[in-house]
Amino acid sequence: MMDDSDVAGPIIFCVLFGTFLLLSGKVHFGYIYGVALLGSVSLHLLLNLMSPPTHSLNYIRSASVLGYCLLPLVFTSGLGVAYPLDGMLGYLLSVAAIVWSTYAASNMFVGVLGVREMRWLVAYPLALFYSVFGIMSIFGSKASGAVAPKV
Repeated sequence: MMDDSDVAGPIIFCVLFGTFLLLSGKVHFGYIYGVALLGSVSLHLLLNLMSPPTHSLNYIRSASVLGYCLLPLVFTSGLGVAYPLDGMLGYLLSVAAIVWSTYAASNMFVGVLGVREMRWLVAYPLALFYSVFGIMSIFGSKASGAVAPKV
């Protein structure tokens, strides 16, 4: 699965994430692309430093895994268009999406890098990375205190 890596899907997911936030009344495209770029470069460097010398990743594979595992958070931001996520249900839904994304990405990275004993060490920065997108979806949802502009 890691041999077929592309970045077209992750870019579409980032655009879709930003579009859902835009439909909720928040413009976050710059934040999304900035966090995605800085986070993927940082995580790529960190994961390559943690891996044994016999295993390594290229940047395209890292970005592909990180982007495709963003899908649960895209669904969460899509739900935020119609339903306010700044309540208990929205928090639980966002935490579940963050845990799902983190589990999926860490499972793939641990399998490719061969670092089973460091699973939690791999999962921690991934959880921080996906938490930023979860926070964006919570505070970018429909009724998060924003007043929609009148047209």
